Amino acid sequence: MNYRNATFLIAAALAAPAAAWAAGGQIPIQDFVKHPTYSGVKISPDGQYLAMTVDRGEQDVLTVLRTDNLSVVKINQLPDDKSVGAFHWTSPDRLMFTAVRKLGSYEAPFGTGEWYAVNADGSQPRPLIFYGTRDATQRGKQVDNERFSLLDTLRDDDRNVIMEVNFPLSKEGAGTELVMMDTVTGRRTSLGRAPKPDCSIALDAAKKARFAVCTSSRGDEGEYDERSELYRREENGTWTLVSASKTGGKHLDVVHTTPDGIVFASQSDNSAPAAIGTLDTTDGSFTVLHQDKVADISRMIWSTDERSLLAVVTEAGAPKVTMIDEAHPDAEVYGSLASAFPGEMVDFSSATKDGNLIVVSVYSDSNPGELYLYDRKAGKARFLMQGRAWLKKEQMGSVKPFSVATRDGKTIHGYLTLPKGSSGKNLPLIVNPHGGPIGPRDTWRFNSEAQMFANRGYAVLQVNFRGSGGYGDAFRNAGHRQWAQGIQNDILDATHWAIQQGYADKERICIYGGSFGGYSSLMAPIREPGLFKCAVGYVGVYDMDMMFVKGDIPKRTSGQRFLRRTLGTDKAELRATSPTSQADKVGIPVLLVAGARDERAVPEQTEAMRDALVKAGNPPVETIIQSGEMHGFYKEENNLALYTKMLDFFGRHIGDRVTVGTPARTN
Repeated sequence: MNYRNATFLIAAALAAPAAAWAAGGQIPIQDFVKHPTYSGVKISPDGQYLAMTVDRGEQDVLTVLRTDNLSVVKINQLPDDKSVGAFHWTSPDRLMFTAVRKLGSYEAPFGTGEWYAVNADGSQPRPLIFYGTRDATQRGKQVDNERFSLLDTLRDDDRNVIMEVNFPLSKEGAGTELVMMDTVTGRRTSLGRAPKPDCSIALDAAKKARFAVCTSSRGDEGEYDERSELYRREENGTWTLVSASKTGGKHLDVVHTTPDGIVFASQSDNSAPAAIGTLDTTDGSFTVLHQDKVADISRMIWSTDERSLLAVVTEAGAPKVTMIDEAHPDAEVYGSLASAFPGEMVDFSSATKDGNLIVVSVYSDSNPGELYLYDRKAGKARFLMQGRAWLKKEQMGSVKPFSVATRDGKTIHGYLTLPKGSSGKNLPLIVNPHGGPIGPRDTWRFNSEAQMFANRGYAVLQVNFRGSGGYGDAFRNAGHRQWAQGIQNDILDATHWAIQQGYADKERICIYGGSFGGYSSLMAPIREPGLFKCAVGYVGVYDMDMMFVKGDIPKRTSGQRFLRRTLGTDKAELRATSPTSQADKVGIPVLLVAGARDERAVPEQTEAMRDALVKAGNPPVETIIQSGEMHGFYKEENNLALYTKMLDFFGRHIGDRVTVGTPARTN
């Protein structure tokens, strides 16, 4: 762990330089593709230190600051170009963190599985979990196929933590064990195993393994069927089944057990959005505290003493905060902070053990994110830092949540980003479907890509089509076998809504998306010729047959089951839902982009789409297969080159070429 460039790093983390922009308020592309300065900040239990991950381009380093004056105490850098990922305070002066590699924006940074610990001042650095061959003194920390995740830092134990360990049992399942780990020596002690494969374990108030939620994606016929079971561990170590979705029709998951022994859980029934409530562990009965009619709970806000669920957040459109425990003293603190930032989302990021100091995060559709330190005794909040200080929220576009009734009677939700200072009418429109399609969703929070497009004068339409997460299991499951039909109908219906409402100029619409969004970018023009003037397919899938034989999904038995469920197995249907089989119907200019190391949407997918378009007499204007990148570009220089070409592409087909170029910066 090395100390490098401390002055540069802390300046990058905290500076908020003023800038003036040439060319009518255009912001340079590089400012939108630049990674946030920090990706996490946590205060130490005694409030003396702040720890934060700081972006250094190829690496993220763990920086420790003094809370009172934000001076640098220590910068921790991992060897071999590895970055610091998740980190946690395990005592007032000791941190534990995991390693990641920064490759690909959709699936990564991905974890290496390694864990380290170090004191705030940089002393006693220790590798705790690592892979490969080590010398005799380190073999106790060496593991093979196990994967460790931190379950509890043990608030009242400054030396040990509890970790959940997953280890392969077969191609079909994995075992789960809890271990107590010493953060100085790395020594591990087993605390018990789950009752069956594919379980997660939850603790009780005494920090004992008490509950196991076991899941399976295999039904009685061997095909995809989501099932779950909740077990309770008895004092003699045996496990008792409390509930099962197969018989009871409801999925239960333990969320948090308070120091007072109250068990908070979520419950869903494969249809409506999930509810949050409390669980009676003796009989498995569930008491609902809150359930939204439209949206799942996206976030929970807990009291600083971990004894109370203060509020829940749902996001049908913009975030909606519903208070659960208004009597808790922290509820008044949260309410006053929320009222101080109208129109923005406020959350407790971390707090000291006594709850006197709280790190508060604030963000919005136009605010990339800010951190404040609230002092309960003083009753004041002190500004700490901004994640993207070079982007000014007053220069950003606004994001309008909307809902649309589809042609078959469903209600879908989405977001329309409008350029700052525009009339909001008759604008060139970029339709931007998200990936997935089953599970992911778009949200209201700041989106640097959409803001970059808006800064060039484009409106941006993002649709949470059927299959998207966040709106209940029934809505999510409605996306299966609907890749080319129902999902595309939702995207097309929302596009026509934008036209009918006067936001979009019907003669200036392009479509662009990544992963499944790349599929939609080629399939939507096939479904409705003439609606779109150009398309960009980014790390997309275009040949449905290929999905069963190439990429990381079919390598797993559960992945094969999922593909059969979401795509079907009928060869004629697979061809009919493949853009490669209908390339002659695309009929508009196309830009194709892939990562050469993409294991999800392999570059052969993009090559097949390119070849099909060439055969159809409509070759792509360019096919980019970027070396070193995976499922989404990560390097800033690659994103700068990509978006420069993409904006030029949009400008030639639906925009004013004057709005495309990158202006010079003047200070």
